[in-house]
Amino acid sequence: MADEEDRATEAVVVWERPERGARGPAPERSREQLTAAAIGLADAGGLAAVSVRQVARELGTGPASLYRYVAGRDDLVDLMVDAATGEVDLDVGLTGDPVVDLLGLAARTQEVHLRHPWLLEVAPEALRTGPRGLDHLEYALRALEPVTELTGPGKLEAVAVLNALVAMLSAVELRARRSPTGRQAAQSAYLDAVVARGGHPLLAGALADGAVREPAAAGHPGTEVPPRAAAPFERVVRRVLVGLLAPEPAA
Repeated sequence: MADEEDRATEAVVVWERPERGARGPAPERSREQLTAAAIGLADAGGLAAVSVRQVARELGTGPASLYRYVAGRDDLVDLMVDAATGEVDLDVGLTGDPVVDLLGLAARTQEVHLRHPWLLEVAPEALRTGPRGLDHLEYALRALEPVTELTGPGKLEAVAVLNALVAMLSAVELRARRSPTGRQAAQSAYLDAVVARGGHPLLAGALADGAVREPAAAGHPGTEVPPRAAAPFERVVRRVLVGLLAPEPAA
């Protein structure tokens, strides 16, 4: 009977289960405490640093005691992702311009990704959405209300593409911050040399306006990079949004 109850518990998402199991002594911890400890571990050492055992150690208790609150590591990750998503400010009023409103949401979401890089290590799952994630989605759909040309599924698709784009650009930003300045300079010099040797006339033409300076990161001086590689987050996201929200051409 106990095994059947455990299997039934695992089949229900953590959001729909009680704060703690029905069996065992009164709770000494909360899921909120578990989540905060797990996020602290991930912020310091990446997602790989998170386990039920490590969280228990952070809280000064035994691993077995945590299974009163979560079924396993997947529950921990779900709780972590939702808590981090809750850091995105959704109290910003909407302007009625979907591009402006979604661009602002994207920028605020990127701030959270940069603050918690482990978010980019979480394997994408279409249904990994908790209460705060649903609030985030509701906000995005509210921003899309003026777009009457898109159906409900089309709007959900646009939000999914936007979220994927934010994650990708956040990963690029994090890699740029971690990349040694010398390596960036070497890559830039290589590109200049290849273009100078000829054989890539279209690339040479695209770079004809000259390089722009990438903003300094992590205390390092900026480096010269091609204009497209240094395209600001806002410009890229805006262009994608304009395309996503444009009416589909008539068949």
